[in-house]
Amino acid sequence: MSSQRIKQVNMLIQEVLGEIFQKECHFPDNSLVTILAVETSPDLLYSTIIVSVFPEAQEKEVIQYLEKDIFDIQQVLNKKLAMHPVPKIRFEIDRTEFEAEKIEKLLEEIKEPNDK
Repeated sequence: MSSQRIKQVNMLIQEVLGEIFQKECHFPDNSLVTILAVETSPDLLYSTIIVSVFPEAQEKEVIQYLEKDIFDIQQVLNKKLAMHPVPKIRFEIDRTEFEAEKIEKLLEEIKEPNDK
């Protein structure tokens, strides 16, 4: 499958899931859930949806909600997309910022002894 086709499928899934999140999903109050990326397998059978949750304290609650309602979300996605097969979705929390923060702290710790 061409990488251009995968990119188009990723963009389409991200757009449609964004609409589903706005209209169909009931996330915890005062939380912001953003779809950062969609990564679809080359055979178009699976898509990993990478989401960001703010505030970070509500990540666990949001991912539990998404996993609990994944069947319903998948069904709505299947109806809205005119393609076969529609990739089976799974959700993942974005850890980039958390990992960057960890690395930043480690770098500061390394730097401190040299500053003294």
